[in-house]
Amino acid sequence: MENVTDRTSNPFGMRPPCEDARAADGPEAAFGYGDANADFHVIGDHPGVHGGRRSGIPFTDSVAGDRLLDVLRNVGLLADADGEPEPSNVFLSYLYMCCQADGESPTESEYAELEPFFDAELRAIAAHVLVPVGERATEHVLENYTAQAERLDLDMRELHAAEIKGSGFLVVPIRDPTEWTDTDAERLDARLRAMLAGDYRQTSDLSRFLVDDERYMVR
Repeated sequence: MENVTDRTSNPFGMRPPCEDARAADGPEAAFGYGDANADFHVIGDHPGVHGGRRSGIPFTDSVAGDRLLDVLRNVGLLADADGEPEPSNVFLSYLYMCCQADGESPTESEYAELEPFFDAELRAIAAHVLVPVGERATEHVLENYTAQAERLDLDMRELHAAEIKGSGFLVVPIRDPTEWTDTDAERLDARLRAMLAGDYRQTSDLSRFLVDDERYMVR
């Protein structure tokens, strides 16, 4: 199924309750950003960790984001236009999209409050490959979208750039880019190039994930 929207930022009109958490000096949220028909969905933690608290675009204005976006550019999933990332076949989003004040982090209850919005967007994108960035995002994806969580140790050095079969898609965990060694970018680059050159779609059956939950979207 192809989504009919030409919006790059917040293509499904998510409306999370960010008013109480909003940073006074920035945007309300770093909403999901990219190709609404993407095969690759990159999932980070929150704007204070992976960037976007100033720009409103996930994985920007941060060391972690710069390192990750460089790899996405190198493999052809991202370009730059007028100073902003121009995604091609990739969607970028966060578990917790609200932009908080500098130095603040979401509480467990705040993560839980926004989880339905994240889940609704993930199912609407219906990507073939989920790419969680960092330990929290990886743990969340493995626990909620695969049957592998109990079989795998959450060792990001070992899981980095691995290919894990999920429930209808593939999962490629990424070690937090701020912790990368010299070879981590190379391993991720090689994994993504191999997937793009192969037929990753044949392992996916996404029809049962296509839901339309209007509680979390604006038409």
